[in-house]
Amino acid sequence: MIHQKLLNPKSIAVIGASQNVQKPGGKVLKNLLESGFDGEVYAVNPKESVVQSIKCYQQVEDLPQVDCAIIAIAAKYCPHAVKVLAEQKETRGFIILSAGFSEENAEGALLEKEIVDAINAVNGSLIGPNCTGFWNKNYCGAFDTPIPPASEKGIDFITGSGATAVFIKEYGITNGLSFNSVWAVGNSAQIGIEEVLEHLDKTFDEATSSRVIMLYMENIKNPPKLLYHATNLYNKGCRIAAIKSGGSKAGSRAASSHTGALATSDIAVEALFRKAGIVRCHNREELTTVCAIFMHPKVKGKNIAIITHAGGPAVMLTDTLSNNGLEVPHIEGEAAERLKSKLFAGSSVANPIDFLATGTAEQLGFIIDACENDFDNIDAIAVIFGSPGLFPNWDVYDVLDEKMKTCKKPIFPILPSIINVKDEIEDFIHRKKRINFPEECVFGQALAKIKNTPKPQPLTPSLPQVNTKQIREVIDHCENGYLSLHNIQLLLDAVGIDRKKEIEVSTEEEAVKFAKKVGFPLVMKVVGPLHKSDVGGVVLNVKNVESVVKEFNRLIKIPETYAVEIYPMLFGTEVFIGASREKTFGHQVLFGLGGIFVEVLKDVKAALAPVNQQEALELIRQLKGYKIIQGARGQQPVNEELFADAVARVSALVAAAPEIAEMDLNPLLGTPTSITAVDARIRVEK
Repeated sequence: MIHQKLLNPKSIAVIGASQNVQKPGGKVLKNLLESGFDGEVYAVNPKESVVQSIKCYQQVEDLPQVDCAIIAIAAKYCPHAVKVLAEQKETRGFIILSAGFSEENAEGALLEKEIVDAINAVNGSLIGPNCTGFWNKNYCGAFDTPIPPASEKGIDFITGSGATAVFIKEYGITNGLSFNSVWAVGNSAQIGIEEVLEHLDKTFDEATSSRVIMLYMENIKNPPKLLYHATNLYNKGCRIAAIKSGGSKAGSRAASSHTGALATSDIAVEALFRKAGIVRCHNREELTTVCAIFMHPKVKGKNIAIITHAGGPAVMLTDTLSNNGLEVPHIEGEAAERLKSKLFAGSSVANPIDFLATGTAEQLGFIIDACENDFDNIDAIAVIFGSPGLFPNWDVYDVLDEKMKTCKKPIFPILPSIINVKDEIEDFIHRKKRINFPEECVFGQALAKIKNTPKPQPLTPSLPQVNTKQIREVIDHCENGYLSLHNIQLLLDAVGIDRKKEIEVSTEEEAVKFAKKVGFPLVMKVVGPLHKSDVGGVVLNVKNVESVVKEFNRLIKIPETYAVEIYPMLFGTEVFIGASREKTFGHQVLFGLGGIFVEVLKDVKAALAPVNQQEALELIRQLKGYKIIQGARGQQPVNEELFADAVARVSALVAAAPEIAEMDLNPLLGTPTSITAVDARIRVEK
């Protein structure tokens, strides 16, 4: 747990305090003094006796006992200062602004470890090093700006980048976003984003805790921990939006399977966020807009009324919502006609509701009331109201504010005239404490992203029963590398995935014997070459013994071939399931249509294991080629329930055998009654 002396100290020392407020040690002291901290503040600087009007001590040894220390001195001096504070001054909260640690070189990493060890020894808590600081309602321990007044109704913002935090805060505050706390964790030497989420989860209070959490991260050190606490927080009523930057490219690592090539770190992040119910964003504008929507009442449905006095923005917002899974439903009937009678001639109530450039504040009130009370097919209201500069908008924004207090349906103000009615908008934001969405399409995309992000999956989903004993016997006795056909057969049988009945043969006689036993037509494939089709190593529809002999003798001569695989030819729609182990994320399970769809179009979905049948089914229905699975153009459909069950069985396999580094079932042939694995590759890495 994060120590209370970091969160709510009664005394704070700034080590490296400065008169120069353009230095971190000077600026953090200034921010601390101006933030209204009501405890004792001490300064340490060997060259000063008074800094910013407070007494200054020459060295940390001279300090009285102090709860929290904010350190802004050269990295090499930090370990000594920390040890003195921790061991002699009972300091338990530490914020180290200084750089020059693990982010720089190995020597810096050793200094950082020394500091963490000293703080851990006394069960203290550390933010940083190499950070801009931390602030909450109790005090401001950061050297950056802006520092708005902390609000319990505001956002908890956790960031791995101090500079990015500044830009996000600037954009958000400008549009009315408020903050409850800001954690710039820097190097995350002890406390990282996952630890802060853990703290927010374990200390969550129904009455006082923030319900919106904003994340900016460049790496995820502990994905399971993030998933666990993010899911818990969601289930307690919190919503989380995040940027994860620095996604890796598929080509950045060698991979010998389709799954390995597709299962990048960024795909894993996407799967993690989806599993946790985190809305993934890709830029500051999107992140702050999503969080701003979170600050409003929840939109329960997908039907949006657009109220406007300007046609163009309303059309663009309609397009954005409609193209992203939301609806702008047509409004008609008696109630619509009553509303229209209260507006100027030429107004439209069909939705968008356009009450013209001459529309009044009173008319806006009539429209909002109708959307709230008379139109059952409306779930939320977007109000676009700016000004060409002909008249002020004070009365309009007053009405908007009052209706937002009383309406049960969420109302989102889109006030684009940030110059023409600058004063009115600033009043709306700062005095009325409202949030503005200045760009309608950004708002529409953010709202759609929220609506399209699913709820978290169960942390411990139920998986199909598998023969764990047989799985472990295969894995424990095999060598690293690709498994033999026999071992693959044993694993598929152990998890209950239907497979073709195949054989590997190394002689012409064996091939002919098997062919006569199972009948025709047959498929013959080389065993050995990585990409069989590329070397002409796949023959379909082999219809007689003469063809078996001919093709066997051709295939066995292909370079790297050591055997030929033969099995009865099956029919159905090709689908694909694979799994790949991704460092700290564990296994990703990928699935979709097979053949060209996975090779060229990459129409696949990914989920972090464990994946149950229901989660797999939901993702299958999101495939671009889902209509093919349903049976497009008279084709036989694929049994999607069996397909999803096979995905869950692959998840159960990698749970029982985490040593599996990569596996491909490509293709599986799907029919209305079966899912059959035709080709499989499994690579073990112990």
